[in-house]
Amino acid sequence: MRVVIAGGHGKIALRLAALLAARGDEVAGLIRNPDHAGDVRAAGAAPVLRDLEAATPEQVAADLAGAGAVVFAAGAGPGSGAARKDTVDRAAAALLADAAQLAGVRRYLLISSTGVDRTPPAGTDEVFAAYLRAKAAAEDDLRARDLEWTVLRPGRLTDDPGTGRVRLAPKVTRGAVTRDDVAAVLVALLDTPATAGSTLELVGGDTPVAEAVAASLRD
Repeated sequence: MRVVIAGGHGKIALRLAALLAARGDEVAGLIRNPDHAGDVRAAGAAPVLRDLEAATPEQVAADLAGAGAVVFAAGAGPGSGAARKDTVDRAAAALLADAAQLAGVRRYLLISSTGVDRTPPAGTDEVFAAYLRAKAAAEDDLRARDLEWTVLRPGRLTDDPGTGRVRLAPKVTRGAVTRDDVAAVLVALLDTPATAGSTLELVGGDTPVAEAVAASLRD
């Protein structure tokens, strides 16, 4: 299957690309910085230069030609202000969905975040609050579309080695999860079409990834 990852140079995206490429999938990573192309290639993906803050749906749809699924792994990143949280974490996610519908790509995985379903408490950093609002808006936009979407809400992300064991459910206790394990769960979700229509929270745990994904269908 051809899988296109938006935000192809992100830490989760590179891990996901490596997992998919290792098993023989065709992977493309959308990037806006040409300097990142080498890292994307090293992970086993084909870099595609595309600025999601400036592109049209038609341009991105051309990038998705032949894809069986798209994954939104983009983010404005550390150091960006509230405005870019909206233009990347919300608007670019919607742009990818527009493009997927134009290209006839039905499967869409959105990497969101725990906490987006709660109003940020008083005193929350303005930029972080904007990030949560942008992610929540991206989720709402996606749910309203005729796509086979799955929303994954990881907890606090770490670069520790993956364990292959997680907690995955519509609601979980707050916690951390490795980026390795997030990537592994994304692969399992791609392999489980019945998770379409699910919003799932993810933290580290004791259940093997495949079992956790299967169990989420019963929750």
